[in-house]
Amino acid sequence: MPPALGRPPPPPQQLPAQMFTTAAQLLDLTDNIDRGLFLVRGENVLLLGEIDLDKDDDAPPGYDLADAELVQNLAKQRKQQDKTKEKKKVRMLAKEGFEGENLGEVLL
Repeated sequence: MPPALGRPPPPPQQLPAQMFTTAAQLLDLTDNIDRGLFLVRGENVLLLGEIDLDKDDDAPPGYDLADAELVQNLAKQRKQQDKTKEKKKVRMLAKEGFEGENLGEVLL
């Protein structure tokens, strides 16, 4: 089949194309960002569950819908705090002689 000029090739017919949104969840906030079309291919693919289109627009139970930028900023702050906490923990363990991941490696 000749290539289509300027157009992407059609998706293979293995799985039906689905539109998905990703939800970043942090504490009690969630956001929905339309990520477009995701195509899942492969032999070891298993689809579980069903998509309920009536519930698709609602936030998950226990979460409030918030602005995507706010949730992403809070997630970055949380990640930075966790990273700082982990570094402190690794330093304390190293003082006690613990060689965690990548601490005992020697460059040859």
